Amino acid sequence: MIPLRDRVSVILDACAGKRVLHLGCTNSPYTSESLRAGSLLHGRLSQVASTLHGFDNDVESLELMKQAGYGNLHVADLERLEESGFRDEVDIIVAGEIIEHLSNPGRFLEGVKTLMGPETVLLITTINAYSGMRFVQYALRGRGGVSEPVHPDHVAYYSYTTLKLLISRAGLILEDFMFYDIGPEHKPYLPIHYWWLNALSVRISKQTCDGVIAFCKVGGR
Repeated sequence: MIPLRDRVSVILDACAGKRVLHLGCTNSPYTSESLRAGSLLHGRLSQVASTLHGFDNDVESLELMKQAGYGNLHVADLERLEESGFRDEVDIIVAGEIIEHLSNPGRFLEGVKTLMGPETVLLITTINAYSGMRFVQYALRGRGGVSEPVHPDHVAYYSYTTLKLLISRAGLILEDFMFYDIGPEHKPYLPIHYWWLNALSVRISKQTCDGVIAFCKVGGR
């Protein structure tokens, strides 16, 4: 049975005492709101990691984080990570809720590999393609099928099989896989009836939950 976990708790536990590189660290375009609410994942990581670096291509949001006191922030194109010039050794690379935003996810993973050593862990989290809550939302919306419950910047959703294949094609090995339920970073922004839809869905089948988590390492070494 694949376990149902809390996304942020899994990330923080995996990063505790580790040298961490956080990709997509600004939570753009919600950086200001996240900083005010104290919910920015990068802030939580700064409390548990031994060292922490952040990559993002949103210069304005990185500046907001610098003004809030965060350091080791780098402007980087996530689809050209091999050009980042970053040479620090890290234990874990966190790619939380970003792969579904990227036009070239395979290129992203190839770039991530250039930042990994033999023991470096890549931790990916992303929205579940088979989320029961979203299926019901979509079914009830009507409007000819063109009104979807989709983030305006998402270009793809992933399942266990499709994410595993993408990881494998990039020469990475999937070492562990989990499902995550709606957490405190998502739940407050959903109407309460969606909470009940989700609760019913995961009661019937856990793999219809909010998202998925993958732990990867470089293969062939």
